[in-house]
Amino acid sequence: MLIKDLIKNIAYLEFIGDEKNSIDSLVIDSRKITENAAFVALVGTHTDGHQYINDVIEKGAKLIVCQTLPKKIIESVAYLVVADTTITLGKLAANFYDNPSTKLQLIGITGTNGKTSSTTLLYDVFVKLGFSCALISTVEYRIATEVFPSTHTTPDIIRINEILAKAVEKGCQYAFMEVSSHGIHQNRTQGLHFAIGGFTNITHDHLDYHKSFDEYLKVKKRFFDELPASAIAITNIDDRNGKVMLQNSIAKKVSYAQKTLADYHGKALELDFNGMLLNFNGTEFWTTLTGKFNVYNLLLVFAIASELGFDKNDILKAISELKRVQGRFETLISTSGIIFIIDYAHTPDALENILDSVNEIRTKNERLITVFGCGGDRDHGKRPEMGKIATRKSTLAIITSDNPRTENPNTIIKEIEAGVEPQYFSKYTSIPDRKEAIKMAIKFAEPKDIIVIAGKGHETYQEIEGVKHHFDDRETTLQLLELMGK
Repeated sequence: MLIKDLIKNIAYLEFIGDEKNSIDSLVIDSRKITENAAFVALVGTHTDGHQYINDVIEKGAKLIVCQTLPKKIIESVAYLVVADTTITLGKLAANFYDNPSTKLQLIGITGTNGKTSSTTLLYDVFVKLGFSCALISTVEYRIATEVFPSTHTTPDIIRINEILAKAVEKGCQYAFMEVSSHGIHQNRTQGLHFAIGGFTNITHDHLDYHKSFDEYLKVKKRFFDELPASAIAITNIDDRNGKVMLQNSIAKKVSYAQKTLADYHGKALELDFNGMLLNFNGTEFWTTLTGKFNVYNLLLVFAIASELGFDKNDILKAISELKRVQGRFETLISTSGIIFIIDYAHTPDALENILDSVNEIRTKNERLITVFGCGGDRDHGKRPEMGKIATRKSTLAIITSDNPRTENPNTIIKEIEAGVEPQYFSKYTSIPDRKEAIKMAIKFAEPKDIIVIAGKGHETYQEIEGVKHHFDDRETTLQLLELMGK
């Protein structure tokens, strides 16, 4: 691509060099520089790309995008000086890949909980409606029928455009993408053209990064503030910040809810571990998904598909044929009749939703055993909250390790225990080894008891001292059941 085409419609402070030179790649990691690359010097939290400019020029970079010109200017290299390289990167990436987000319908979902479920369910529904689609989620990336492992909830903007360009090439008409608060804050959605933005909910999470709930809320809201007038913004107005999200958006505003009057209203008529009987906008149907939180996920799917012009009955038929998302309220039943629910719930709100859903379904003759922990090097404030919720709503809570990362697991557990109310001291125990904690739950359980294993869901590793060790909650549970003959 010629430099003049790469920087087309991009605001800059200064340009030095020949804009007719050709660029073969767009790079932000100085270690990945190749001949004729454009290097974008990002100013990050831990490192500043400007300090690597001389290195990348020596490796063959032919365009340097920076906020400050280096002291030494090389004649054979072009320099683009901009106010903010992270914002410019998005527009460069869109130009480099020929603006793929304008060639399909891109739907972005943001919120604390429900992003993965909603985007995956949307992908599955639209495939059932007969379309070729792309998915960018925490669990995996999908381009039509191809599946790739995921690295981040929201990948870097170069990777997003690369995925979308491949999706366009493969004939995809729709793309569904999780939009994280980190991604919004770090401008990883800049230059993307969203047809629809959806909001699930906002609760206590990522305050290690955002420092305050107010800042976290403002970052999420920015996604809707930046939607164009041609887009549709869909919000959950049962969430107390649902209306706040859209208050400054110029997009068309649409609402969904279970408890409030809304454009799309849903209600659970019956719930059990096999599924739910639901009523959406006056029509009843059955789904194998369960839990009131999943009513919200499905309502958002229903609202998006409806706003895109699909027939109500076709949408509900596709929803009724959906299977559960991996690691999201995933159920197993042992030969002895113990019910296991494996879920990614790792925030106070998500854990409460799971336990409330189980308590709503169970007859109270069965015991509810919850195995959970909290991730290390992350928001400390949610730890006591989760201790309080788990012990309040379970017959027995077993506090264990999640991904301790570089923290001492016992320190994390103590912070969780600090939230346990005195009257529930007898309702919990702590076992740092996650496998041993699951083993204890199985040992304690009797037929028809319910064991919720929360926090890791689809993850197949446990990160300890910065090293990822293979660990899969589902796999571990099945191995222990066989070993223990239950």
